[in-house]
Amino acid sequence: LHLAGHGQVQLVGSGAGSVVRVRADEVVVEGFDIDGREGGSLSRDSAGIHVSGHHVTIRHCHVRRAIFGIYLYAADDVVVDHVVVDGLRGRAPGEQGSGIHLWNTQRFTLADNVVRDSRDGIYIQSSSDGVAKGNDIADVRYGLHYMFSDRNTFEDNVFERSAAGAALMYSSDLVFRRNRFLRNRGFASVGLLMQGCERVIAEDNLIADNARGLFLEGVLRGVFRRNVIADSDAALVIYDSTRDSRFEGNVFVGNLAPLQLSGRRTDTVFDGNYWSDDTGADLDGDGVRDTPYRLSNVFDHLRGRLTAADLFAQGLGAAILASAEQRFPVLAPVPVVDAHPLARPPHLRDLPAMPRSPVTHDRAAMWLWAAVGAAAAAVFALARPSKAARMEAA
Repeated sequence: LHLAGHGQVQLVGSGAGSVVRVRADEVVVEGFDIDGREGGSLSRDSAGIHVSGHHVTIRHCHVRRAIFGIYLYAADDVVVDHVVVDGLRGRAPGEQGSGIHLWNTQRFTLADNVVRDSRDGIYIQSSSDGVAKGNDIADVRYGLHYMFSDRNTFEDNVFERSAAGAALMYSSDLVFRRNRFLRNRGFASVGLLMQGCERVIAEDNLIADNARGLFLEGVLRGVFRRNVIADSDAALVIYDSTRDSRFEGNVFVGNLAPLQLSGRRTDTVFDGNYWSDDTGADLDGDGVRDTPYRLSNVFDHLRGRLTAADLFAQGLGAAILASAEQRFPVLAPVPVVDAHPLARPPHLRDLPAMPRSPVTHDRAAMWLWAAVGAAAAAVFALARPSKAARMEAA
Protein backbone atom coordinates (compact mmCIF):
# COMPACT_ATOMS: atom_id res chain seq x y z
CA LEU A 1 0.00 0.00 0.00
CA HIS A 2 1.44 3.38 -1.04
CA LEU A 3 -0.17 6.52 0.40
CA ALA A 4 1.12 9.63 -1.40
CA GLY A 5 0.08 13.20 -0.77
CA HIS A 6 0.45 15.46 -3.81
CA GLY A 7 0.31 19.20 -3.24
CA GLN A 8 -0.44 20.47 0.26
CA VAL A 9 -2.28 17.52 1.75
CA GLN A 10 -3.01 17.88 5.46
CA LEU A 11 -4.11 15.17 7.87
CA VAL A 12 -5.56 16.70 11.05
CA GLY A 13 -5.99 14.46 14.07
CA SER A 14 -8.90 14.37 16.47
CA GLY A 15 -6.70 15.52 19.35
CA ALA A 16 -7.35 12.24 21.18
CA GLY A 17 -4.71 9.84 19.82
CA SER A 18 -2.38 9.07 16.93
CA VAL A 19 -3.19 10.67 13.58
CA VAL A 20 -1.90 7.82 11.39
CA ARG A 21 -1.50 4.23 12.56
CA VAL A 22 0.25 1.69 10.35
CA ARG A 23 -0.34 -1.95 11.26
CA ALA A 24 0.38 -3.68 7.93
CA ASP A 25 3.72 -4.59 6.35
CA GLU A 26 5.26 -2.97 3.26
CA VAL A 27 3.44 0.36 3.54
CA VAL A 28 4.75 3.69 2.22
CA VAL A 29 3.48 7.00 3.65
CA GLU A 30 4.82 10.14 1.96
CA GLY A 31 4.02 13.74 1.27
CA PHE A 32 1.64 14.58 4.14
CA ASP A 33 1.44 17.47 6.58
CA ILE A 34 0.26 15.83 9.82
CA ASP A 35 -1.20 17.87 12.69
CA GLY A 36 -1.64 16.19 16.08
CA ARG A 37 -3.45 19.21 17.57
CA GLU A 38 -1.46 18.80 20.81
CA GLY A 39 -3.74 15.92 21.80
CA GLY A 40 -3.41 12.36 23.01
CA SER A 41 -1.34 11.02 25.89
CA LEU A 42 2.15 9.81 26.63
CA SER A 43 0.85 6.59 28.18
CA ARG A 44 -0.89 5.67 24.91
CA ASP A 45 2.12 6.62 22.76
CA SER A 46 0.05 9.09 20.76
CA ALA A 47 2.01 10.05 17.65
CA GLY A 48 1.75 11.78 14.34
CA ILE A 49 2.55 8.42 12.73
CA HIS A 50 2.56 5.24 14.84
CA VAL A 51 4.03 2.18 13.13
CA SER A 52 4.04 -1.47 14.18
CA GLY A 53 4.30 -3.08 10.73
CA HIS A 54 7.52 -4.26 9.06
CA HIS A 55 9.23 -2.92 5.92
CA VAL A 56 7.44 0.43 6.26
CA THR A 57 8.74 3.68 4.73
CA ILE A 58 7.87 7.17 6.01
CA ARG A 59 9.25 9.98 3.87
CA HIS A 60 8.78 13.66 3.00
CA CYS A 61 6.25 14.24 5.77
CA HIS A 62 5.92 17.14 8.17
CA VAL A 63 4.61 16.24 11.64
CA ARG A 64 3.60 19.06 13.96
CA ARG A 65 1.93 19.44 17.37
CA ALA A 66 2.03 15.70 18.15
CA ILE A 67 3.23 14.21 21.45
CA PHE A 68 5.48 11.78 19.56
CA GLY A 69 6.43 12.63 16.01
CA ILE A 70 7.16 9.16 14.60
CA TYR A 71 6.77 6.14 16.90
CA LEU A 72 8.24 2.81 15.71
CA TYR A 73 6.97 -0.04 17.88
CA ALA A 74 8.57 -3.42 17.09
CA ALA A 75 8.67 -2.33 13.46
CA ASP A 76 11.64 -4.02 11.75
CA ASP A 77 13.28 -2.85 8.52
CA VAL A 78 11.72 0.61 8.65
CA VAL A 79 12.93 3.71 6.80
CA VAL A 80 12.21 7.26 8.04
CA ASP A 81 13.51 9.67 5.42
CA HIS A 82 13.26 13.47 5.02
CA VAL A 83 10.70 13.92 7.80
CA VAL A 84 10.37 17.20 9.73
CA VAL A 85 9.05 17.02 13.30
CA ASP A 86 8.01 20.17 15.15
CA GLY A 87 6.98 19.07 18.63
CA LEU A 88 5.12 20.77 21.45
CA ARG A 89 6.96 24.03 21.95
CA GLY A 90 6.86 25.49 25.44
CA ARG A 91 6.00 22.27 27.24
CA ALA A 92 8.21 20.69 29.88
CA PRO A 93 10.13 17.57 28.74
CA GLY A 94 7.92 15.40 30.94
CA GLU A 95 4.92 16.47 28.88
CA GLN A 96 6.56 15.80 25.52
CA GLY A 97 7.40 12.68 23.58
CA SER A 98 10.37 12.06 21.32
CA GLY A 99 10.62 13.35 17.78
CA ILE A 100 11.48 9.88 16.45
CA HIS A 101 11.00 7.04 18.94
CA LEU A 102 12.19 3.47 18.37
CA TRP A 103 11.39 0.50 20.59
CA ASN A 104 12.42 -3.06 19.75
CA THR A 105 12.91 -2.10 16.12
CA GLN A 106 15.69 -3.87 14.23
CA ARG A 107 17.51 -2.86 11.02
CA PHE A 108 16.21 0.71 10.85
CA THR A 109 17.31 3.63 8.67
CA LEU A 110 16.84 7.24 9.80
CA ALA A 111 18.06 9.66 7.13
CA ASP A 112 17.97 13.44 6.63
CA ASN A 113 15.28 14.15 9.23
CA VAL A 114 14.85 17.39 11.21
CA VAL A 115 13.54 17.47 14.81
CA ARG A 116 12.81 20.49 17.01
CA ASP A 117 11.04 21.10 20.33
CA SER A 118 10.61 17.49 21.47
CA ARG A 119 11.69 15.73 24.66
CA ASP A 120 14.43 13.76 22.87
CA GLY A 121 15.25 14.19 19.20
CA ILE A 122 15.82 10.49 18.52
CA TYR A 123 15.14 7.89 21.22
CA ILE A 124 16.40 4.37 20.56
CA GLN A 125 15.81 1.46 22.93
CA SER A 126 16.41 -2.24 22.32
CA SER A 127 16.86 -1.53 18.60
CA SER A 128 19.96 -2.82 16.82
CA ASP A 129 21.67 -3.05 13.42
CA GLY A 130 20.50 0.37 12.27
CA VAL A 131 21.86 3.50 10.62
CA ALA A 132 21.14 7.17 11.41
CA LYS A 133 22.67 9.63 8.95
CA GLY A 134 22.24 13.26 8.00
CA ASN A 135 19.73 14.08 10.75
CA ASP A 136 19.50 17.60 12.24
CA ILE A 137 18.42 17.71 15.89
CA ALA A 138 18.27 20.85 18.06
CA ASP A 139 16.39 22.50 20.93
CA VAL A 140 15.46 19.26 22.71
CA ARG A 141 16.49 17.59 25.98
CA TYR A 142 18.80 14.93 24.47
CA GLY A 143 19.54 15.04 20.76
CA LEU A 144 20.09 11.27 20.80
CA HIS A 145 18.92 9.19 23.77
CA TYR A 146 19.94 5.59 23.51
CA MET A 147 20.10 2.36 25.51
CA PHE A 148 20.37 -1.41 25.12
CA SER A 149 20.95 -1.17 21.36
CA ASP A 150 23.94 -2.71 19.59
CA ARG A 151 25.73 -2.50 16.24
CA ASN A 152 24.36 0.88 15.17
CA THR A 153 26.11 3.51 13.06
CA PHE A 154 25.68 7.31 13.26
CA GLU A 155 27.10 9.44 10.46
CA ASP A 156 26.90 13.11 9.43
CA ASN A 157 24.30 14.09 12.06
CA VAL A 158 24.01 17.41 13.92
CA PHE A 159 23.08 17.46 17.63
CA GLU A 160 22.85 21.05 18.84
CA ARG A 161 21.57 23.37 21.61
CA SER A 162 20.30 20.70 23.98
CA ALA A 163 21.01 19.47 27.51
CA ALA A 164 23.06 16.71 25.88
CA GLY A 165 23.96 16.22 22.26
CA ALA A 166 23.87 12.45 22.72
CA ALA A 167 23.52 10.18 25.74
CA LEU A 168 24.28 6.50 25.11
CA MET A 169 23.98 3.77 27.71
CA TYR A 170 24.51 0.03 28.03
CA SER A 171 25.22 -0.77 24.38
CA SER A 172 28.07 -2.17 22.30
CA ASP A 173 29.64 -2.00 18.84
CA LEU A 174 28.71 1.59 18.07
CA VAL A 175 30.25 3.77 15.36
CA PHE A 176 30.18 7.59 15.22
CA ARG A 177 31.60 9.33 12.13
CA ARG A 178 31.55 12.96 11.01
CA ASN A 179 28.86 14.06 13.47
CA ARG A 180 28.63 17.54 15.02
CA PHE A 181 27.87 18.01 18.72
CA LEU A 182 27.57 21.77 19.12
CA ARG A 183 26.58 24.34 21.75
CA ASN A 184 25.08 21.95 24.29
CA ARG A 185 25.39 24.08 27.41
CA GLY A 186 23.91 24.07 30.89
CA PHE A 187 24.84 23.09 34.43
CA ALA A 188 25.38 19.42 33.55
CA SER A 189 25.35 19.57 29.75
CA VAL A 190 27.60 17.44 27.55
CA GLY A 191 28.31 17.03 23.86
CA LEU A 192 28.60 13.24 23.79
CA LEU A 193 28.01 11.02 26.85
CA MET A 194 28.67 7.29 26.99
CA GLN A 195 27.93 5.11 29.99
CA GLY A 196 28.34 1.35 30.17
CA CYS A 197 29.23 1.06 26.47
CA GLU A 198 31.67 -1.37 24.89
CA ARG A 199 33.64 -1.36 21.63
CA VAL A 200 32.87 2.18 20.52
CA ILE A 201 34.56 3.88 17.55
CA ALA A 202 34.29 7.68 17.31
CA GLU A 203 36.21 9.30 14.47
CA ASP A 204 36.17 12.60 12.56
CA ASN A 205 33.53 14.16 14.83
CA LEU A 206 33.33 17.84 15.75
CA ILE A 207 32.54 18.36 19.45
CA ALA A 208 32.56 22.10 20.12
CA ASP A 209 31.22 24.75 22.50
CA ASN A 210 29.79 22.34 25.07
CA ALA A 211 29.91 22.51 28.86
CA ARG A 212 31.67 19.13 28.74
CA GLY A 213 32.86 17.78 25.45
CA LEU A 214 33.09 14.02 25.93
CA PHE A 215 31.88 12.17 29.06
CA LEU A 216 32.94 8.54 29.53
CA GLU A 217 31.85 6.28 32.37
CA GLY A 218 32.23 2.52 32.22
CA VAL A 219 33.36 2.58 28.59
CA LEU A 220 35.34 -0.50 27.55
CA ARG A 221 37.63 -0.69 24.53
CA GLY A 222 36.70 2.68 23.05
CA VAL A 223 38.69 4.20 20.18
CA PHE A 224 38.61 7.97 19.65
CA ARG A 225 40.59 9.30 16.70
CA ARG A 226 40.74 12.41 14.49
CA ASN A 227 38.04 14.19 16.47
CA VAL A 228 38.06 17.89 17.31
CA ILE A 229 37.05 18.80 20.87
CA ALA A 230 37.02 22.57 21.18
CA ASP A 231 35.83 25.60 23.15
CA SER A 232 34.39 23.53 26.02
CA ASP A 233 34.71 24.04 29.77
CA ALA A 234 36.13 20.52 30.11
CA ALA A 235 37.21 18.68 26.99
CA LEU A 236 37.05 15.25 28.63
CA VAL A 237 35.39 13.82 31.73
CA ILE A 238 36.61 10.27 32.31
CA TYR A 239 35.69 7.94 35.17
CA ASP A 240 38.11 5.29 36.35
CA SER A 241 35.57 2.65 35.30
CA THR A 242 36.54 3.40 31.69
CA ARG A 243 39.04 0.74 30.60
CA ASP A 244 41.22 -0.14 27.62
CA SER A 245 40.32 2.99 25.67
CA ARG A 246 42.52 5.06 23.40
CA PHE A 247 42.76 8.65 22.06
CA GLU A 248 44.97 9.27 19.03
CA GLY A 249 45.20 11.93 16.34
CA ASN A 250 42.60 14.18 18.00
CA VAL A 251 42.69 17.98 18.20
CA PHE A 252 41.95 19.76 21.49
CA VAL A 253 41.62 23.53 21.03
CA GLY A 254 40.57 26.33 23.40
CA ASN A 255 39.15 24.20 26.22
CA LEU A 256 39.34 25.54 29.79
CA ALA A 257 40.53 22.14 31.02
CA PRO A 258 41.69 19.16 28.96
CA LEU A 259 40.62 16.49 31.46
CA GLN A 260 38.54 15.97 34.58
CA LEU A 261 39.37 12.53 35.95
CA SER A 262 36.98 10.99 38.45
CA GLY A 263 38.64 8.27 40.47
CA ARG A 264 42.13 7.18 41.45
CA ARG A 265 43.30 5.51 38.24
CA THR A 266 42.90 5.31 34.50
CA ASP A 267 44.49 3.13 31.84
CA THR A 268 43.16 5.32 29.03
CA VAL A 269 45.95 5.88 26.50
CA PHE A 270 46.63 9.29 24.96
CA ASP A 271 49.14 9.30 22.15
CA GLY A 272 49.75 11.64 19.23
CA ASN A 273 47.05 14.25 19.92
CA TYR A 274 47.30 18.03 19.48
CA TRP A 275 46.73 20.26 22.54
CA SER A 276 46.47 24.01 21.96
CA ASP A 277 47.80 24.93 25.41
CA ASP A 278 50.89 22.72 25.12
CA THR A 279 53.87 25.07 24.82
CA GLY A 280 56.54 22.40 24.66
CA ALA A 281 59.31 22.70 22.10
CA ASP A 282 59.84 20.71 18.91
CA LEU A 283 63.56 21.30 18.43
CA ASP A 284 64.14 18.57 15.85
CA GLY A 285 61.14 19.69 13.75
CA ASP A 286 59.60 16.22 13.44
CA GLY A 287 56.11 17.49 14.32
CA VAL A 288 56.13 15.94 17.80
CA ARG A 289 56.93 17.93 20.92
CA ASP A 290 60.06 16.92 22.76
CA THR A 291 58.36 16.27 26.11
CA PRO A 292 55.11 14.51 27.02
CA TYR A 293 52.04 16.64 27.67
CA ARG A 294 50.48 16.37 31.11
CA LEU A 295 46.69 16.54 30.86
CA SER A 296 45.88 17.25 34.49
CA ASN A 297 47.07 19.71 37.13
CA VAL A 298 46.11 20.42 40.71
CA PHE A 299 43.37 22.89 39.78
CA ASP A 300 41.73 20.40 37.42
CA HIS A 301 42.11 17.85 40.23
CA LEU A 302 40.04 20.15 42.45
CA ARG A 303 37.51 20.89 39.67
CA GLY A 304 36.70 17.21 39.44
CA ARG A 305 35.61 17.27 43.09
CA LEU A 306 34.32 20.79 43.70
CA THR A 307 31.65 22.08 41.35
CA ALA A 308 32.15 25.62 42.62
CA ALA A 309 35.73 25.56 41.31
CA ASP A 310 34.31 26.07 37.81
CA LEU A 311 33.54 29.66 38.80
CA PHE A 312 37.28 30.37 39.04
CA ALA A 313 38.41 28.34 36.02
CA GLN A 314 39.33 31.38 33.94
CA GLY A 315 40.81 33.40 36.78
CA LEU A 316 44.40 34.40 37.40
CA GLY A 317 44.52 32.26 40.54
CA ALA A 318 43.74 29.08 38.59
CA ALA A 319 46.52 29.80 36.10
CA ILE A 320 49.03 30.55 38.87
CA LEU A 321 48.09 27.42 40.82
CA ALA A 322 48.39 25.22 37.75
CA SER A 323 51.75 26.70 36.76
CA ALA A 324 53.20 26.47 40.29
CA GLU A 325 52.05 22.91 40.77
CA GLN A 326 53.62 21.90 37.47
CA ARG A 327 56.99 23.20 38.63
CA PHE A 328 56.74 22.19 42.29
CA PRO A 329 54.27 19.29 42.69
CA VAL A 330 52.58 19.20 46.08
CA LEU A 331 49.86 16.68 45.31
CA ALA A 332 50.11 13.34 43.59
CA PRO A 333 47.12 13.18 41.22
CA VAL A 334 46.92 10.31 38.76
CA PRO A 335 49.57 10.97 36.09
CA VAL A 336 47.82 11.26 32.73
CA VAL A 337 50.05 12.20 29.83
CA ASP A 338 50.11 12.24 26.08
CA ALA A 339 53.43 10.55 25.34
CA HIS A 340 53.87 12.06 21.88
CA PRO A 341 51.86 15.32 21.64
CA LEU A 342 51.74 16.89 18.20
CA ALA A 343 53.41 20.26 17.65
CA ARG A 344 50.92 21.16 14.89
CA PRO A 345 47.28 20.25 14.28
CA PRO A 346 46.97 17.38 11.80
CA HIS A 347 45.16 17.53 8.48
CA LEU A 348 41.61 16.38 9.26
CA ARG A 349 40.25 15.74 5.80
CA ASP A 350 36.89 14.29 6.85
CA LEU A 351 36.03 16.76 9.60
CA PRO A 352 32.48 18.14 9.03
CA ALA A 353 32.08 21.82 8.19
CA MET A 354 31.11 24.42 10.77
CA PRO A 355 27.78 26.32 10.60
CA ARG A 356 28.08 29.64 8.77
CA SER A 357 27.04 31.84 11.71
CA PRO A 358 28.30 30.30 14.93
CA VAL A 359 27.44 31.74 18.32
CA THR A 360 30.61 33.15 19.84
CA HIS A 361 31.31 34.17 23.42
CA ASP A 362 34.34 36.41 22.99
CA ARG A 363 37.30 37.17 20.76
CA ALA A 364 39.06 33.92 21.68
CA ALA A 365 35.99 31.91 20.75
CA MET A 366 35.70 33.77 17.43
CA TRP A 367 39.29 32.80 16.64
CA LEU A 368 38.52 29.22 17.61
CA TRP A 369 35.51 28.89 15.32
CA ALA A 370 37.49 30.32 12.43
CA ALA A 371 40.28 27.79 13.00
CA VAL A 372 37.89 24.86 13.26
CA GLY A 373 35.99 25.93 10.16
CA ALA A 374 39.16 26.14 8.11
CA ALA A 375 40.06 22.57 9.06
CA ALA A 376 36.97 21.22 7.35
CA ALA A 377 38.10 22.68 4.03
CA ALA A 378 41.84 22.08 4.15
CA VAL A 379 44.56 21.96 6.79
CA PHE A 380 43.68 22.84 10.35
CA ALA A 381 44.94 26.32 11.24
CA LEU A 382 47.69 26.60 13.80
CA ALA A 383 46.42 27.13 17.31
CA ARG A 384 46.79 30.59 18.86
CA PRO A 385 50.17 30.73 20.64
CA SER A 386 50.39 31.29 24.34
CA LYS A 387 51.20 34.68 25.82
CA ALA A 388 54.68 33.47 26.74
CA ALA A 389 55.32 32.30 23.19
CA ARG A 390 54.12 35.62 21.74
CA MET A 391 56.43 37.55 24.08
CA GLU A 392 59.34 35.33 23.12
CA ALA A 393 58.63 35.82 19.42
CA ALA A 394 58.49 39.58 19.92
